[in-house]
Amino acid sequence: MAKTSIDLIDEVDMFPYAETDPDAFTKMNAGLYTLVWRDSQGTYPIGYILDRVARELHQVPEEVRGEMECDDEKKTIVLFQEHTEEQRTRRAATLADYWRKNGTFPLLRRWRDELWPVYGRSGELLFSMERAAIGLLGTVRYGVHMIAYVKDDAAPHGIRLWVPTRARDKATFPGMLDNTVAGGLMTGEDPFECVIREADEEASLPDDIVRKGAKFVGNVTYIYITDEGQVGEGGFIYPECQWLYDLELPNNVIPQPKDGEAEKFDLCDVNQVKADLAEGRFKSNCALVTLDFFIRHGILTDGDEPEIEQIKRRVRRDIPFPDQAHRGEIGSSTLRIIGGNKAVFAWVSLMWPRASGNTKAHGGGEEL
Repeated sequence: MAKTSIDLIDEVDMFPYAETDPDAFTKMNAGLYTLVWRDSQGTYPIGYILDRVARELHQVPEEVRGEMECDDEKKTIVLFQEHTEEQRTRRAATLADYWRKNGTFPLLRRWRDELWPVYGRSGELLFSMERAAIGLLGTVRYGVHMIAYVKDDAAPHGIRLWVPTRARDKATFPGMLDNTVAGGLMTGEDPFECVIREADEEASLPDDIVRKGAKFVGNVTYIYITDEGQVGEGGFIYPECQWLYDLELPNNVIPQPKDGEAEKFDLCDVNQVKADLAEGRFKSNCALVTLDFFIRHGILTDGDEPEIEQIKRRVRRDIPFPDQAHRGEIGSSTLRIIGGNKAVFAWVSLMWPRASGNTKAHGGGEEL
């Protein structure tokens, strides 16, 4: 049976909504601890820890994990309260390495030697942790996605999209369709520079072409729940925030595989992409990003998609932890934090100015 747009959203935005499915929401939360951070203003949530991870934390020697406060009644855990970010990052590394060496979680077999950030409600870096391990804490994960396209008056809607097929030997989602360029955002990495790097590594796209033509078009946020078949271990909560870019390419610039992440690139018209989406051929979060692209470009409208307002809400869902998502028009560049019922705002452009909303091209360092 063909997948609808809502089916595709359901496959990536998986954490139940309290307002629409309170029973599922309550059941999900019953199996979770909330990772809590403490600062001078009080405490606030930064992640979801599964019960089985909480049990394993109790088994780790204190000299490895550091001091831990666990309230089984409130189901909260406080970790990594050392005085400096460097000390906290070292503590997180010690814990992750201990679990890796002891084979505690299959998730850690996919160790990447990449540090991913965890941010506080004022935009400060709390600590960094190995990419493979950070999912154990259920904190927000960051990445970039770029869709490259070519204008073609003869094609449906006047464009064709460059769609890669993921390598068959990839550990996750092998052989599935992807966005033209995508990658995880490491600690301290500028999203735009990450796009430049990934465009070269994955698609052999020239630096000057991407730097002059890539347009930042906003963020998507959702909460994914891992599947054992795709990441090695099921049930982990992955709140994710992706920076999105569009890139119009000239006809003579053709993406080519370089680092083995992609098997090939095909130039597909919109009807082909829609068919591939309906057949479930796209990696789940790439399907979501593609639907967002279709909405922004007027390809998917309320005339042919009755659930378009729900789709718009769910591709930018509220995440109950500090996140770096931009809200409102491009250029607002706000850090939005949901802590209890209170929203706190701070300028993320202080940290990542290139993501702050050049609604034209990112050329020559120009920022708007």
